[in-house]
Amino acid sequence: MKVLSVIFFTCVLQINSLEKSPSKPPTNPPQLPNPPVNPPWVSRPVSHTTHMPQTEQKPQTPKVPSIAKPANPNPDQPEQNPGKIEPTNKPHVNDGVLGPQQCLEQKYTRLSCAKVFCPPWMRCISGVCVCKVPYKCPRQESRVCTLDGLSYYSMCQANAISCRSKEPVFSHFSATCKVGDKVEVTLVKSEDSKDVIMIQTPASEKRLVCGKYWDMAAANVVCQNPGNAPSGAKLASKMSYRLLEKAKKWPNECMSVRCTGSELSLAECSIATPEPITEKTEVAVANCYKEPHQGKCEGFTCVNGRCLKYKNTCNGVDDCGDNSDEMCCLSCGNSAFHCKSHVCIPEHAVRDGIRDCLGGEDELEVTEDPKKVTEDPKKGKNKTIQQWYSDPKEEIRNIRTSLEKLECGIPNMDYVYRPEEKVPSHQRSKRLVGGEEALPTQIQWQVAIQEDKEIHCGGAYLGGCWVLTAAHCVRPKPKSFRIKISLWEKHNRQSTTDSIPVKNIIIHHEYNPQTYENDIALVQLELLNLSDQCIQENPAVRAVCVPWSTQQFQPNDTCTISGWGRNKDGKSAPILKWANVTIIADCKTYYKGRIHPGMECAGDLEGKVDSCQGDSGGPLVCKDASGVSYVWGLVSWGDKCGEPDHPGVYTKVAHYFDWIRFNTGWPAVTKYNQ
Repeated sequence: MKVLSVIFFTCVLQINSLEKSPSKPPTNPPQLPNPPVNPPWVSRPVSHTTHMPQTEQKPQTPKVPSIAKPANPNPDQPEQNPGKIEPTNKPHVNDGVLGPQQCLEQKYTRLSCAKVFCPPWMRCISGVCVCKVPYKCPRQESRVCTLDGLSYYSMCQANAISCRSKEPVFSHFSATCKVGDKVEVTLVKSEDSKDVIMIQTPASEKRLVCGKYWDMAAANVVCQNPGNAPSGAKLASKMSYRLLEKAKKWPNECMSVRCTGSELSLAECSIATPEPITEKTEVAVANCYKEPHQGKCEGFTCVNGRCLKYKNTCNGVDDCGDNSDEMCCLSCGNSAFHCKSHVCIPEHAVRDGIRDCLGGEDELEVTEDPKKVTEDPKKGKNKTIQQWYSDPKEEIRNIRTSLEKLECGIPNMDYVYRPEEKVPSHQRSKRLVGGEEALPTQIQWQVAIQEDKEIHCGGAYLGGCWVLTAAHCVRPKPKSFRIKISLWEKHNRQSTTDSIPVKNIIIHHEYNPQTYENDIALVQLELLNLSDQCIQENPAVRAVCVPWSTQQFQPNDTCTISGWGRNKDGKSAPILKWANVTIIADCKTYYKGRIHPGMECAGDLEGKVDSCQGDSGGPLVCKDASGVSYVWGLVSWGDKCGEPDHPGVYTKVAHYFDWIRFNTGWPAVTKYNQ
């Protein structure tokens, strides 16, 4: 595939981390000096190492309240005291499975929404899943019964209450909820003193729990219940049914359960319909810690303090009890699925209608090469589909569907010019170096920032009344600016082009125009007369999504930049151009001492693909596996446009998700992790 390149305007960007300190910005940001705007004939800003003051005091920024994190970082499960486990602190030998060490040091768990999705009864704030207020849960058709006989309008509402109290509440789905009708789990001693697990559903006899799906995730759920040991399960133990003494008249049916490990009781897991027990049937046994494990951990130390053997990590099973053993995996064993964000999810979570990987790659249909397909003799040709007595996954699918209403990241393909509609090649102007002209409505979230009738910058339309751009592109003088949407030729309108006045400009409160740290700004558009909309219905304009996690895209991913920037000859592009670039790891290697949190490099180390003058503030857009596009970066700064080893530097938008969400409002930018 031919390498494409666009020379885009790059000024300087740097971004202060909101992930580490989710402080709410002041309503009225302090007035900042006018950012230096480079004249059109000046190349990218030169190195700042010779111009940066040595110990310059930044102006005092008013202190603002931060978003409080829960006292317990794991509100979805009881506090655990696993005892004094001393990790060996020796780096794990890279065996191609667990790692890298940098990821392990972040101590990710299932509540780290930079890595995974929060359940519907929680929402992502500053990289952590926190409990929702119950009334924020949407209503569902099926009613939910609780252990005390109360009725709620969704599992989300019941579990939001559980999340706060850290006590199980959910029992089962039913149109009528009666006191005494509940899903109840008990432990019964066998002849050899093993704790055999029994489960009883409303209006039914007690049954054993089958061993078919029994694993550490389910065992930990049983072993964390009130009345049982608090430190989780030692093993996911099973025993043969024929070894149970017959004197107790054990049930002749069992029910399989499948858990994620985040549940507070087996009632919240998927429970299969009863099946007859044979002599070969294995049943589940509780093997819980009686006392917290103590001493040195010679294996993997979970974030909650539990100790695992390394072989039990990255297998798609929550062996730790907080899922920290599945969060930093270079590959996955046990037929688990490997997400691009280096998270392992169980095989049964793939293509189940619930997006588990950040990019949605677990829900893609896989078309296999028939030549490579081999039949698994264990599964057989006539494998029966498991029937479920209770499947909360269906409720979660419905809740996710009702919450994920924001439309973004998908262009209106009905209005995109088809390749065959292009003008003949001999009528087109010569391409920029490596770059390619866009079609008239190809990049539907691209906007132009016009200041006093001149266009020097671009931006990304987020939907509603909001545009995202670089801080160095704007000043706190809204009346001086207009936003042009659906602009193709820089100096000519097309039928879908519109020019919209600006109501407000919000520059990041810690933007530094000398170092380009926090080079990000929001532009709020004026409402239309007698309307709650800011732009007329326009088939050629769509919003791009805002990424919430810095893990959504990784180094070496290919993304797209666009703008009207200048080429190496200093000539401005009259027509919108685009190019593919690659996210580059370890940006500090190329700009020592000048890269700060919230900055990311992208381009081509050979200098063939880059952004340059006239592209500042324009979007660096990445598309995930499910086809949704995110504004991953904003053109900010760099040295020597299109020169080898001088990649463009971009504002890393995900780094500022909480700042964007605070200023625009939650529904305006949040599609997932609500």
